[in-house]
Amino acid sequence: MTRALIIIDVQNDFTEGGALAVEGGAAVAGAISALLTEHAGSYAQIFASRDWHDAEGGNNGHFATDADPDFIDTWPVHCVADTPGAEYHPALSLPESTVHILKGQGQPGYSIFDGIDAAGTKFGELLIAAGVTDVDIVGLATDYCVRASGLDALEHGQHVRVFTDLVAGVAADSSDRALAELAHAGAVLTTSALVDQH
Repeated sequence: MTRALIIIDVQNDFTEGGALAVEGGAAVAGAISALLTEHAGSYAQIFASRDWHDAEGGNNGHFATDADPDFIDTWPVHCVADTPGAEYHPALSLPESTVHILKGQGQPGYSIFDGIDAAGTKFGELLIAAGVTDVDIVGLATDYCVRASGLDALEHGQHVRVFTDLVAGVAADSSDRALAELAHAGAVLTTSALVDQH
């Protein structure tokens, strides 16, 4: 069994004060850093994704450019590549060995499986190459990118845990539905206190 930690989109634009702020996002950033400090040896690999949208155009309909965003399929401009909003939240402290995944380059890109590393390798291929069989998922936002990433991980044959104390969502109802959907699909909902219990 090879376990990886997947950190989803803990970026300035998704935390308090950002373009698409998620309440509790900054606290999640700090708590993930604490997990990494206390359990550095628990993971063979750590992956961290970021939305990395194009500055020009609507990113295949993702940005609301001609009308108000519906906050379901269209969104305000956020996480534009090489802007402060796209950077990791300052409370998130990542090990040097972290593999960084960029997604949403010209497209919506909710799931980390839509992303690539610096060499252009798809995330799913990286998991296979590293022999990863089990993933723990944390980050933002529960009801969108965490949900999509978790469902894709299950579809790719991973054993998935979601640490419910290390995620935060856009809205309570949709976050609850997302967690229920993940559990129904086969994910284990637990907390980071049980990180070393397999």
